[in-house]
Amino acid sequence: MQKVLLTGAGGFIGSHLAEELVRRQFGVRAFVHYNSMGSYGWLDTLPADVLDKIDVFAGNVCDPNGLRTAMKGCDAVLHLAALIAIPYSYHSPDTYLDTNIRGTLNVLQAARDLDVGHVVHTSTSEVYGTAQFVPITEEHPLQGQSPYSATKIGADQIALSFEKSFGTPVTVVRPFNTYGPRQSTRAVIPTIITQIAAGRRRIKLGSVHPTRDFNYVGDTVGGFLAALEKRAGIGEVVNIGSGFEISIGDTAQLIAGLMGVEIEIEQDDVRVRPDRSEVERLWASNAKAQKLLGWSPRFGGVDGLRKGLEQTIAWFTKQENLSRYRANAYTL
Repeated sequence: MQKVLLTGAGGFIGSHLAEELVRRQFGVRAFVHYNSMGSYGWLDTLPADVLDKIDVFAGNVCDPNGLRTAMKGCDAVLHLAALIAIPYSYHSPDTYLDTNIRGTLNVLQAARDLDVGHVVHTSTSEVYGTAQFVPITEEHPLQGQSPYSATKIGADQIALSFEKSFGTPVTVVRPFNTYGPRQSTRAVIPTIITQIAAGRRRIKLGSVHPTRDFNYVGDTVGGFLAALEKRAGIGEVVNIGSGFEISIGDTAQLIAGLMGVEIEIEQDDVRVRPDRSEVERLWASNAKAQKLLGWSPRFGGVDGLRKGLEQTIAWFTKQENLSRYRANAYTL
């Protein structure tokens, strides 16, 4: 049994990844952010038969000592821990430097010292900024249009530098806009669903003209697992995206249709990014993932998006799940 350290395991994508790793018979050590409440984040909601098989380690990726302790005895690392909210990065950029760059350096240094067999590092499509050409390949220029994306560019480059400088086996996975059950309402799809589910028909959003390549969480998890299992991705950056773009406004109308309501969209200025910080267009090429990793999306195209949204809506509209969210509040 291969033992994997999963950082950011208590988060949206991390919890889905932890669950799938267990189901595929991996040994899982879940690194969650320490808190005095003893909360494991979304891991607390997993079925008991899954959670009982996860070795949970509470710490902070900014602390190299605890991280090194957690990594001992692990064969591979899936590094997802990061600060990801773009609006929060506008007023608290120092924390992004610490967590996203220093935290990644700590992961890589520990992996190097402990001779870990494979590190899969998480990037983001935000590092591309507004598309200069589409579909976006891994050769697209990098543009830091927010403090968040700038720190992720830095983290990606540090990860790749360890592979070049020290031979540390690193794969950089670059997911496009992931959505699905358990996602925070800082993201647009849960924001739309929860507002409608709470009875609103006038939906508050930021800019609605930008396009995104929405990737269902099950596909993102599949991309991570393909990267973990395939050595061909070492030293490479690989996009994980559906290969389909849609505007935020059209996404909102699609969700409304699936929920059987008519909506109006109201621009909420607090949700609008500064003009030159807004990423206007994202559309992934996933050809490299298909070639190197044998991965392709199961939820691709408009039909795949509709299917993924149906599953996401079904989860969010269960009262026990909806009650976890503040539909009437803006979440950074």
